[in-house]
Amino acid sequence: MIFSKDWSKATEMSAVFVDAPGPHSELRIAPLSVPTPTNTQVLVKVYAAGVNRADLAQRAGIYPPPPGESEVLGLEVAGIVVAVGDDSNRHWLDQAVFGLVPGGGYAEYAVIEADQLFHKPADWSFVQAAATAEVFLTAYQALFAIGGLTAGGAALVHAGASGVGTAAIQLAHSIGAKVAVTVGSTEKAKACKELGASVAIEYKTTDFTTELSQSFKKGFDVNIDPIAADYLAKDLQVLALDGKIVVLAMMGGRKVAEFDLAPMFKKRGQLICSTLRNRTNSYKAELVAKLTKDFYQAFVSGAIRPVIGLALPWQQVEVAHQQIATNQLVGKAVLQIIG
Repeated sequence: MIFSKDWSKATEMSAVFVDAPGPHSELRIAPLSVPTPTNTQVLVKVYAAGVNRADLAQRAGIYPPPPGESEVLGLEVAGIVVAVGDDSNRHWLDQAVFGLVPGGGYAEYAVIEADQLFHKPADWSFVQAAATAEVFLTAYQALFAIGGLTAGGAALVHAGASGVGTAAIQLAHSIGAKVAVTVGSTEKAKACKELGASVAIEYKTTDFTTELSQSFKKGFDVNIDPIAADYLAKDLQVLALDGKIVVLAMMGGRKVAEFDLAPMFKKRGQLICSTLRNRTNSYKAELVAKLTKDFYQAFVSGAIRPVIGLALPWQQVEVAHQQIATNQLVGKAVLQIIG
């Protein structure tokens, strides 16, 4: 392992642990050994960590980390590279970076695969950087890698004010696609329109299928759905010919009471369930490379940006989880480890 000359070579760090995963779990900060990077990894001194709904699912005991990965919560971090596992990655030393981790993000140090790193734009804070990788890679994957969205197409994004939602709106709008979203409040509708959504429907008061069938008569080429359950039948009603419904989560439930396949055949539609965390390292590296090629300059210029709904010292991780669980935020929650 090769170290930065400015690093103290700490062997112990603090990290957030889950006591008794399940509906009554508690979080605590406790000591843990600093992880050692393999020859394909770098060690990052974490300045900020993104908080995702998947963290809440892991805490609840229903979304365990992949085998062999850290049990510590956290799927994305931003910080400074302080050590590398192999001389071939020496150029990353002392660089400000951000990226995905399969676990272990809520900690003072984390290891990241070198070919999955992003350089932090110079005028971004570490909080902004920590709010980027998970949601933009997820949105990019759903819209383009899976959904095949192109300029002139149309995307429907449920939970439009979420981290993934706010990322998807910006990505789709930037290529000249039309975007409609469903949201839970007037405030969230306004925020989504400011990011580029042409239609924002408050699902608590309006049947989105009725309104969208009128304003998007050809339907949607890609429907990004983290709700599932009874939303799937509604997604199908507004799906375009050869359209794709990309399911990212099951916030509304894992079972569908009734789903008529006949309209799916008629529209030649596809129903695709997708995750990112358990993808191979080579897949993630390729996705990072594609997002970097297509949109990194938009990050640098400020044309596309992460939306921060909450940034708190990591000692207040419980508050961040509560805010996400109760759908209070527009955009991402971030934990500040340093600063």
